[in-house]
Amino acid sequence: MPYVDGFVLPLPKKNIPAYVRMAKLASKVWKDHGALDYRECVGDHLDAGFGLPFPKLAKVKRGETVIFAYIVYKSRAHRDKVNAKVMKDPRLSAMCKSKKIPFDLKRMAYGGFKVIVSI
Repeated sequence: MPYVDGFVLPLPKKNIPAYVRMAKLASKVWKDHGALDYRECVGDHLDAGFGLPFPKLAKVKRGETVIFAYIVYKSRAHRDKVNAKVMKDPRLSAMCKSKKIPFDLKRMAYGGFKVIVSI
């Protein structure tokens, strides 16, 4: 079964274009180093009326939305190898050193997940 890294983060709506540019570069870096799939999604229907809404989970502020993203790997070991290469990639390190990251890294949630159902 594949392995997935998942992310949830609040993003100021005014920063969506900058985030898309960053995400396109990041997706290329991860895919170049072997990730099977890379998806970045922006909130669209966040008031489903049941469960814990993503805006509450992500503690969004006025003018923010939620980003839900995930990267798919063959396994956790494969994830570890890909991420080690990604972290050394100059395209990503230049982006991370930039003071223009369009979201607050301290408010991002992240985790690694074992896939238990796949169709």
